[in-house]
Amino acid sequence: MSYVSVEKPNILLLAGGVGGAKMAEGLAAIEGITLSILGNIADDQIFHGLWVSPDIDTLTYSLSGLVNRDQGWGLANEGSRALDMLKQLGNDTWMFLGDRDFGLHIHRSNRLKQGYSRSQITSEIAHALGIGTPLILPTDDVVQTRLKTKDGWILFQDYFVRQKCAPEVLDIHFEGADQAHPTSKALKAISEADLIIIAPSNPILSIAPILSIPGIRDALTASKATILALSPLIGGKPVKGPADKVMKAMGLEASATGIARYYRDLIDQIVIDHQDQASKAEIEAMGLVCSLDDILMCTRQDKIRLAHALLANHAAFNGFSCPEAAQ
Repeated sequence: MSYVSVEKPNILLLAGGVGGAKMAEGLAAIEGITLSILGNIADDQIFHGLWVSPDIDTLTYSLSGLVNRDQGWGLANEGSRALDMLKQLGNDTWMFLGDRDFGLHIHRSNRLKQGYSRSQITSEIAHALGIGTPLILPTDDVVQTRLKTKDGWILFQDYFVRQKCAPEVLDIHFEGADQAHPTSKALKAISEADLIIIAPSNPILSIAPILSIPGIRDALTASKATILALSPLIGGKPVKGPADKVMKAMGLEASATGIARYYRDLIDQIVIDHQDQASKAEIEAMGLVCSLDDILMCTRQDKIRLAHALLANHAAFNGFSCPEAAQ
């Protein structure tokens, strides 16, 4: 995975969840790069007869500037009148979907019925909302994360939202992945990338589903790009979500070292938080380049600063000039 020096590098971000969307916003603000984003579709689920794609929608709303900043997902200034009516009519409404959010899901579901692919619909929505960064799906086939608990197998949103990550996870399966086909855009983005960044997303629930699509991991391994992972853990704890809990359930160490060990066969570099400095020597003993930074992203400036730091760190290592951030 040797690096090929270019003046305007192609950056590919593998992203899922709120952490992935934050990193996407930071990178999208950097001038002088060509950015593409490969998102997670395994959290998708049907609600009220509509196909909902939470991770892709979070990326879409974040990059369009429409996201609810307080919660990191959904739309700002959102109403719930449609959901209130559904509840009054006796429907189960544990999955919050706002009024304008419903509009997007209706559009997506109608387009699917008309025969459009999920990739086409995603690009169409992004364009309509003024997003210039390509949002790429790893597959147009249906792949859904299922988690095994003592009560049986449940879909991801049932675990994450309805049961608030409370059940013990006994196993995880990406249903449909074995039969799925990678999109040509995903394979092209991987092959043309100069730098591939794995966002600070849940490695098991957000990144692994992308890697589970046949051909994706092989394409990453064959890529000439440098592959860099950003740890989703700070001091062994996730900023948001159950990454540590799920890693432990799968027999993995929930730490910066555990993240590096999980990705070690795929990545060249990893960036961890200053709080995890004690893990640096052990990570470097794996043959990986390990850098320290402040990786918590609370504000837009945090996102831009970290994105620029990742590129500057990579530029210094590989010998191209680092683009400047758009303020």
